[in-house]
Amino acid sequence: MRIQKLVRIRQNFPDRRLADVAAAVRGEMEAADWANRVARGSRIAVGVGSRGIGNIAIIVKAVVDYWQSRGVSPFLVPVMGSHGAATAEGQAAVLAHYGITEAAMGAPVVSSLDVVNIGRTGEGIDVSMDRNAFESDGVMLCGRVKWHTDFEGALESGIHKMMAIGLGKWEGAKRYHCWALRIGMEAVIRRVGEVVMNTGKMLGGLAILEDAHHNTAEVRALGVAGMAEREAELLARVKSWKANIPVEQLDFLILDEIGKEISGAGMDTKVVNRSVNLGPNCWSGVPHIGRIFIRGLSALSYGNAVGMGMADVANDRLLENLNMEATWVNSLTASTTQPAFTPIHFPTDKQCIERVLPTCGRLDTRDCSLAWIRNTMRLGDLMVSENLLPELRRNPAIEICGETRDLPFDDEGNLVGVFAAAAMR
Repeated sequence: MRIQKLVRIRQNFPDRRLADVAAAVRGEMEAADWANRVARGSRIAVGVGSRGIGNIAIIVKAVVDYWQSRGVSPFLVPVMGSHGAATAEGQAAVLAHYGITEAAMGAPVVSSLDVVNIGRTGEGIDVSMDRNAFESDGVMLCGRVKWHTDFEGALESGIHKMMAIGLGKWEGAKRYHCWALRIGMEAVIRRVGEVVMNTGKMLGGLAILEDAHHNTAEVRALGVAGMAEREAELLARVKSWKANIPVEQLDFLILDEIGKEISGAGMDTKVVNRSVNLGPNCWSGVPHIGRIFIRGLSALSYGNAVGMGMADVANDRLLENLNMEATWVNSLTASTTQPAFTPIHFPTDKQCIERVLPTCGRLDTRDCSLAWIRNTMRLGDLMVSENLLPELRRNPAIEICGETRDLPFDDEGNLVGVFAAAAMR
């Protein structure tokens, strides 16, 4: 098949990384009135989620150290809805793979799916909360503020969503996603968050902001008072830093991997322009993408291949490493089915490309534009077809690296990886 040659490019995003992440966390916590009011001897639950947040072990350790320096006893609670196959053991294992263990943190990890009912919203949503967190003297959450994969709003992913989907565990997550189909997810997380905060158990949260390189750029200790407004301001800022594939239109996108630590939808829908509810090419400000090819599944996804149903084709290796139960549980908990659909699949990368590229609507496959990325979190370094170079040369933030080359297939018909540390499973 005749296919465009590719060339490596680099996007030169601003580097906003903190020089000393632990010191920044400590400074925020020490300056937070809500943290300083916690009495010595208190037992505090620190909630941690399942996303692949940069420096998360350093951040959580700094939070633990702060509390212990104040004579407070912290313990760690997984707040991740149905992730980790919706089991207490699975959720503790997710944290362990991020380096968050009792031995490393100096504080116990208490993982359970047991919840208590703490009230009801005005719409009639019953609100659940992790029992261990509720029975503590106070709760704080450590989470990244960023755009969500399934909806647009002033509040998307962040502390409020963790209060609802995370602290509600599997039982709450199922209920809230069901209600989201009726009134929208932003309304759900706002209303549920209000009930959680009204219990008096919520102390606050540490909001983590990452730059386009996924460096830790800011940490902010948010108290309950005015939390929604402050979180909305942080979300607007981090959206302005968002990385994209730097073209207006793309016929064929190759992803080395999808995974739950990369995005709640396996791949960032606001990068690949897909939605579990709205279909393809529904988001503004991102490229129109014709076809998506997934080569594999991240090792840190633990077999959860949710999101694969938004792709057009996949290598058989994705199915070979799939844990269908974990995938179904996650997808059905979110009241969605499409993300767990099995895409068309073939045994080699070459077959995947050659079978599907002709469906992109070009009479000659040499006219198809292509991009190849490791995953939707890593967009600084990518391969693009040479027919995109005229558009890219007009972008001063783009550096073209090296010469054009054919797609590098090995003797078995699979692409030879070009991105460092890609997890090909």
